[in-house]
Amino acid sequence: MTNLIETKNLVKKFKDQLVLDGINLHIPENKVYCLLGPNGAGKTTLMKILTGMIPASSGQVEFAGHEWTRSDLAKIGSLIENAPLYSNLTAKENLQVICRLRGTSESEIPSILQTVGLNNTGSKLTKNFSLGMKERLGIGLALVGHPKLLILDEPTNGLDPLGIQQLRNLIAEFKQKDITIIISSHMLSEVEHLADNIGIIGGGKLLLEQPYDHEIDLEKLFNSTLEKAGVLYV
Repeated sequence: MTNLIETKNLVKKFKDQLVLDGINLHIPENKVYCLLGPNGAGKTTLMKILTGMIPASSGQVEFAGHEWTRSDLAKIGSLIENAPLYSNLTAKENLQVICRLRGTSESEIPSILQTVGLNNTGSKLTKNFSLGMKERLGIGLALVGHPKLLILDEPTNGLDPLGIQQLRNLIAEFKQKDITIIISSHMLSEVEHLADNIGIIGGGKLLLEQPYDHEIDLEKLFNSTLEKAGVLYV
């Protein structure tokens, strides 16, 4: 199986604080990889490195078999922390802004709106969207340019059950379109529905990485992995 993303001994320090400690990640192509860990484990920091938002202190990231460069960002879509929405614009207008910034055709906008279920929002401003609608629009922005890799940081945070189900359906659709997906989460119940592969991170270290067997008790595996590593789950 080909890996779309690999990291080699990835380290990140903020002054004297070691946040990532020698991470060796393997993200199989066209799979959903769920990165699990307690709050403060380093998940968001790792995703910010993969998307070029911050540099690693040392180590290497490989994308599609070569060393990652900023030109690879054209093939990477991401939603990390809050969606970058203009609240005084409609969903379509927000997508137009991103298309122009990325130098891509606006002809893909109707398809994206259809994909994320926002094609009937018309002139409604995003400031009047529900949290679930904003999350889906954020994913829509990440789909501009037909990415090979989609990175979603805690995408179910704050969503109601309907919003979570809609997101779950979206991710299932993306897999059918040969998009590789990385999701960070500490909500194990959602990972059980989504994951093809899992990685467990704690204390800045990758403690476990394997294909996800849906017969396994994920909560038991997660807790025992952290316990063996002496990591407190908060």
